[in-house]
Amino acid sequence: MITAIEGVFLRREARELGYDDKAVIAAMRARLWHRVRHGAYCFADDWASQTPEQRHLTLAKAVLRTTPGPVALSHTTALLALGIAVWGADLRRVHVTRLDNGAGRVERDVQHHVGLTSDSELVRVGLLPVMNVARAVLEFASIVSVESGLVSADHALHVQACSADELRARFDTLNHWRGSQKIHVVLHHMDGRAESPGETRSRFMFWRQGLPAPELQFEVYDANGVLIATTDFAWPEHRVFGEFDGRVKYGRYLRVGEEAGDAVFREKRREDLVRAITGGAFGRLVWEDLRHPAETAERFRNLLRRAA
Repeated sequence: MITAIEGVFLRREARELGYDDKAVIAAMRARLWHRVRHGAYCFADDWASQTPEQRHLTLAKAVLRTTPGPVALSHTTALLALGIAVWGADLRRVHVTRLDNGAGRVERDVQHHVGLTSDSELVRVGLLPVMNVARAVLEFASIVSVESGLVSADHALHVQACSADELRARFDTLNHWRGSQKIHVVLHHMDGRAESPGETRSRFMFWRQGLPAPELQFEVYDANGVLIATTDFAWPEHRVFGEFDGRVKYGRYLRVGEEAGDAVFREKRREDLVRAITGGAFGRLVWEDLRHPAETAERFRNLLRRAA
């Protein structure tokens, strides 16, 4: 019986257990096995149930098991292995950094990077050799948009996987990298108070559209000093408050025995209380709003104008 190591098994391992080429082809046609890359397979049921991010990591495991010479997962792939949020990245190609003197190259499903790596920058996630969070955040920011890099930097800070000082210190030794200007912008705007990629992207949109920077996780108290609400965004001098509503947001707020509608109703009451206490305005954003940054920013700009 085939045993998958980290979810992946190799063709040579199948042969050792008596699976000749005909048996391998038969397993593929019967949709029992899925070929992850040349010479590496996983069980088809596992592959079918995986998200794009999980499939990327399965491919990464296959790459590690079929690549000669020492390498470590890096860039996008390292962040996914480390559990750091990744947005806006191309997941079709795994990223590894060579730990020997091998040359960098690009294959159909993997990009080999070269660069000086110290032992302190390497960690293990299960059996996987991975660049540590600080290095991976900076690597990722160098190959994606500022917005994408900011999502990962914010999340790494929010879950305390690394500190802002660690990121800045590591960048000081890597500022000759291609893409270092983008990293500089990410480090300038990163903020671990953002609790989700949606909040980070909203803040990025405000900046790109020329709106004043909001305060994050702003606490609203009633006349008795009781905390009523903490809003994602706030421009307190204008008495304007904002929230990002992702699809999973209300699921986080569900109490035992509640349905989504109960959490939505409670959130609506919370919003009404904020308005009543502050005499201010409240704006909400959803994912679709971020696809129309100019129009969304103008909506918030109008709120700020009316409150001025």
